[in-house]
Amino acid sequence: MGEKPQSRARLRPVDLARPYGLSTQAVRNYEEAGILPAAGRTESGYRTYTPLHARALATFLALVPGHGHRTATGIMRAVNRGAADEAFLLVDESHAQLLEDRRTLRAVESALRDLGPGATGSEAPEGPASTFIGPLAARLSIRPATLRTWEDAGLVRPRRDPLTGYRVYGEADVRDARLVHQLRRGGYLLEQIAPLIDQVRAAGGLAPLEAALGDWRSRLSARGRALLSGAAELEAYLVERGAAAHPGERARPPATA
Repeated sequence: MGEKPQSRARLRPVDLARPYGLSTQAVRNYEEAGILPAAGRTESGYRTYTPLHARALATFLALVPGHGHRTATGIMRAVNRGAADEAFLLVDESHAQLLEDRRTLRAVESALRDLGPGATGSEAPEGPASTFIGPLAARLSIRPATLRTWEDAGLVRPRRDPLTGYRVYGEADVRDARLVHQLRRGGYLLEQIAPLIDQVRAAGGLAPLEAALGDWRSRLSARGRALLSGAAELEAYLVERGAAAHPGERARPPATA
């Protein structure tokens, strides 16, 4: 059986790039960005890499699906400059964001449970829930301009006060705004949300949004799995970095009582 490129002490850029279908320029770009440790150089100036660089590349590519490119880059930069605690903070923030997104999904599902046939139109009678654009924007922690954008897209339909001309958001409008806000936080674009809201209004049912929420739930689960996979690769990289930094040391068994 032939020797694997990664088993050699010296690796070329192509040896790192080929297993992932990357270009050698991409490998060089990753090095320049701090995602990979600095490469060695031959006497003629060519870059040379090691199995540690191959591990770093595998780690970065495993981190991207769960953390995104920017955060994965930040994690690798921190590790490569010896700032592991900064890397762990970024990992924690990604897990916290996933938890918040799961809570948002539950909030959307809870809001949908309050919807029923005949309760999805924007002509619901006004009551204590009626409000104006400023207070509603504050309640959702968004700008009034965002509500106006949603109105332009047909996602909310406030009426106008005949005397003042101010927008008045009834109970159904507030509910629609909450749903749009929560779906936006879930990563949906306005053009994706619009037909869902329209179908709910027209059909008086929840099937369109239920399908979207099922997809959202699946994507959150995939992110959770990706975070676990990335963590395993990151741990392996940290161990290998430690071994490379202290080649004469062997891992000590845990102390016993």
